[in-house]
Amino acid sequence: MSRALRGNRQISEPIRQLVQRTAQEMGYRPDPMLSALAQYRRSKGKLPIAAELAWINGWPDPAQLRSFHEFDLYWKGASDEADRNGFRLEEFVLSHTTSPARLEKILRARNISGILIPPAGGIALNWGNFRWDDFCIVRFGHSITTPRAHLVTSDQLTDGLIAFENIWKNGYRRIGLAISATSHTRFSAGYFFSQARRAPALSIPPLTVSEKGGGQALSQIDKWLRQHKPDAILTDLKAMGLWLAQLGRKVPGDLGLATLSVLDGNADAGIDQNSEEIGRAAVQLVISLINHNEFGIPEICRELLVEGRWVSGTTLPPK
Repeated sequence: MSRALRGNRQISEPIRQLVQRTAQEMGYRPDPMLSALAQYRRSKGKLPIAAELAWINGWPDPAQLRSFHEFDLYWKGASDEADRNGFRLEEFVLSHTTSPARLEKILRARNISGILIPPAGGIALNWGNFRWDDFCIVRFGHSITTPRAHLVTSDQLTDGLIAFENIWKNGYRRIGLAISATSHTRFSAGYFFSQARRAPALSIPPLTVSEKGGGQALSQIDKWLRQHKPDAILTDLKAMGLWLAQLGRKVPGDLGLATLSVLDGNADAGIDQNSEEIGRAAVQLVISLINHNEFGIPEICRELLVEGRWVSGTTLPPK
C-alpha cells in the first residue's frame, strides 16, 4: 500500500489510482515523524536493488563524457547515492543506433521512471517525439535546454564571487576574466559583483576566446594583456596556461592564474565545484520526484545549486 501511495511504477496503474483515490477520500495524510523514521532506517544500511535509474549519454563518442573529471564525479556521486537508496544507475547511449523512440521503448520495458541527463558537450540533443509524461527527469546544468526539466548544478554565481574574493585576498588587484565563447555558465555574475564592490576603478573588460585557440585567439589574448595589464586571470579555458606560455608570459612569475574547475582547468588554484555532491543531489531530487509522483515536464522548474570551495595552488601564490 505504501508503494502505491508513493506512485511506485512497480504497482499497476489501476491499483495505484485506486489506493490513492481511496486514501484521498478517507483524508489520509502521511505522518511526517514516521516518514522521517523510515528515511532514517533506510539511510543506516544498504538497501537491496529494487529499481533502476537511467543516465543518458548523448556524446558522439560516449567515452568522452566521463573523461572530464567533473562529469566522472557526477556519475560517481549519483551512482553511490542511487545504490544507497536501493536503485542502480544504468547508462544508456543516445545515438544513431539508439534513437529517442528506441530509447523510450527500452526504458518503458525495463520499468525505469527516473532519468538523469548529464552535460552533452555543447551538443543540442535531438529527442524527437520522446514522450516525457511517464518519467521523472533531472538535468545537470543549463547547457541542457531540452527537456526543460528540474536541474542540479554548481552554484556558479557564488563560485565566481568566491574565486574573485580569494584572488583579491592573495594580493592581486587587476583581476581579468577570460571565458569560452561557448560558455553556458554563470560564474561571470559573481565575478562582476565582486569586481564592482571591490575595485570598480580597476575593472577590466572580460575576454571571450574560442576554445579552439589558434593564431587569432593568441593575437586576441596578447592584445588584451597588453592593453589591460591584468596581474591575475580567472578562466574556464583549459588551454589558457599553454597559450600564456606561447605568448612568453610566465605563470605565476608574470601573472597569477586561477581556474573555475581545478579538476579540468589545468591550473591548481581555483574552484572545486564539489561535483560528487552534485551527482548525489541529482539522485536525491529524482527519487523525490518519483516518491511524490511528479512525472513529466514541470510547469515550474526547480534549480538545486551546490556551492563550490576555493583551492589554493601554485599558479596563484600570495603576492
